[in-house]
Amino acid sequence: MRIASRRRASIFFLVLGVCLAGVAVAVGGGWIILNWKLDLKVFLGMIFFGAMTAGIILNTSFLIREIRRNEQHDSFINAVTHELKTPIASIRLYLQTLQSREVDAAQRHEFYRLMLADSDRLLNTVEQVLKAGEAGHRRKSLQRVPLDFAGLVRECVETARTRYHLPAQALRLHVELPSDAGATVIGDAEDLRTAISNVLDNAVKYSDGKVDVEVRLELRDEKRLKLRVRDQGVGIPVEELKRIFRRFYRARNRLLSKVKGTGLGLFIVRAIVRKHGGEVFAESQGEGHGATIILELPRSVA
Repeated sequence: MRIASRRRASIFFLVLGVCLAGVAVAVGGGWIILNWKLDLKVFLGMIFFGAMTAGIILNTSFLIREIRRNEQHDSFINAVTHELKTPIASIRLYLQTLQSREVDAAQRHEFYRLMLADSDRLLNTVEQVLKAGEAGHRRKSLQRVPLDFAGLVRECVETARTRYHLPAQALRLHVELPSDAGATVIGDAEDLRTAISNVLDNAVKYSDGKVDVEVRLELRDEKRLKLRVRDQGVGIPVEELKRIFRRFYRARNRLLSKVKGTGLGLFIVRAIVRKHGGEVFAESQGEGHGATIILELPRSVA
């Protein structure tokens, strides 16, 4: 309800700004036509009305941007609240059950397993928020060391398979590098692990039931490595492909809206990849056609 009202407010301010700019241009143009013989006054009038029109346009665009930013911020707060409240409520329920009555050993171990899973979910949400805060500080120094990027990708794929209980065919890894080509990058292992894991998590979460994810590591050219993570999930609207890397942004897709998230994952990925001198972008044929996230990083040839 609140989002709809803010969208209506955005449309109102946009229409108002366009109308005011149109009125300013009409008044300025009419004044110039009526006083075209007075060279100095016409010149000053053109400057005045040009400045007034530019000011109206800038003010309107600023208001609309702030409304959208507040809308995204509210969505983020709601998402984080849900991501924090749900596992806490679940853990509390299991603890109350264990406290109030006796349960057999098998059920007790199952409760422990579920509580650990909920605590992992809770910890992951907190880490996402902290990483997003770190990503906003561009001066943060990286622990740059030579890393085996192929090994790092394998490690993240195995972790994702374990976390989501996936068979090998559901999350496949193909390393297509020439025998004489290394996959060494210079960077921070923890940050790159976070970026790869976020992309894999998104691919699994947005697979819409059946997980079919292909991870492919190859050479883009002699100086860059390319990591492609392709899923067969809900897809991304074409017009949203560049926006999904913004902070708090979530694509407007009826299927995407079913999956809870903070809107920070891909923002963190882009920030980390750029700090390592690389680029990240998305490809998709639209809603229902899956998506591919591509990471490109400088390759160390030393």
